[in-house]
Amino acid sequence: MIPPVPSLVSYDKPVLVSSSKDAGKVKKGKYDALKVDKKSKTLQTEDILNAILPPREWTEDGELWVSYVSAAPSTRTEAISLGESLDQRLQLRRARDCGICTVREELYAQAFDELIRQITIECAERGLLLLRIRDEARMRIAAYQTLYESSLAFAVRKAILAESEKLELEQKIKDMLVERKETLKYTQELQERADTLETREEERYDQMKKKQQLELKTMKDLHRAQTKQLGELLAPPPGFVVPSSK
Repeated sequence: MIPPVPSLVSYDKPVLVSSSKDAGKVKKGKYDALKVDKKSKTLQTEDILNAILPPREWTEDGELWVSYVSAAPSTRTEAISLGESLDQRLQLRRARDCGICTVREELYAQAFDELIRQITIECAERGLLLLRIRDEARMRIAAYQTLYESSLAFAVRKAILAESEKLELEQKIKDMLVERKETLKYTQELQERADTLETREEERYDQMKKKQQLELKTMKDLHRAQTKQLGELLAPPPGFVVPSSK
């Protein structure tokens, strides 16, 4: 395990644990000291600090190191230094000024833990109250994060569904365009057939009309010739005198 990164929370100097067996004993002895006496209801400041801010452990070169949170009282200068250190680390780690930023959240959480440590040393009850406030804030943030992830998953599902529906609509539009093209082609063919039939019928009508007019002219000529011939047949021969009736 690599050494822990620097934190805004003040810790004592690391304690070296020579072996894993000794480390277990040290931890056990230390954690036993952190237990609360339920009968007397008394809490020591150091116990509260270690319960609020657990010690940090890491291994380096095969050796186990443990660092407990500092129980030394803080001064006004240290509080001002905490604010300056917070600003420096925000700028150094390029934390965002607004919006969601894990770096800014981590640094502010460390600063708040350090304030809890400082206040707990002066008044344990205030420290415990701040601990409740911190835990409530973390629970609320976790609830908001869960809600955000749920809404994000819902939005992704809706986007996927909308995309699938979009693809279906696009395919349907393509099919309708193909059907429209085929319908227009069939309509054009029917129109061409209708124009051809209309032209053919007009030509047929003109031919029949000309034929009828020719037949009518022929019949008229034949009628005039027959009328003339009949007149000639019914006419009296030359020199014939019609007797007068007395």
